[in-house]
Amino acid sequence: MKSLVMTLIGNDKTGLVDKLAKAVRQHGGNWQASRFAHMAGQFAGFVEVTVPQDNADALVESINAIPDLAIQMVNVKTPAPQTLNIAHFNILGNDKPGIVSEITAVLQQFNINILEFNSKCVSAPNWGNLMFQAEFVVALPDNVESEEIQTALETIANDLVVDITFEK
Repeated sequence: MKSLVMTLIGNDKTGLVDKLAKAVRQHGGNWQASRFAHMAGQFAGFVEVTVPQDNADALVESINAIPDLAIQMVNVKTPAPQTLNIAHFNILGNDKPGIVSEITAVLQQFNINILEFNSKCVSAPNWGNLMFQAEFVVALPDNVESEEIQTALETIANDLVVDITFEK
């Protein structure tokens, strides 16, 4: 089996995921994982599929023929499984420029890999301001304890005026 990871973006309309799923199935592929979102009127996301080696080129042609969808594909060599030291944290605070930059700068100082990052701005009905919400799932290097990153993030949380909560 061959693994393919596809990134997709196009005008949002019904049936895009269905067309993609039908192409994968038609070529004997298996849907492994995906993330999709509606952003500013656009459909955006990524999907990982496996497909028999003999059907891979035909699947790529079929998917590239889906109208109104820009697709980029990457052939993936499956890495050896590894044990990761995972940490989760959430951020909530008044929206302002620089929050993501400040958080990711701290993560970079510790050489921390971001596995998942989801963010959005939501209206705070009682205040009239936008609230920034983010969820991070990160892999900590062996030489970094979760308490170290927690302390570093809490230090900048005061400057950013955000709350950061940790889960293990």
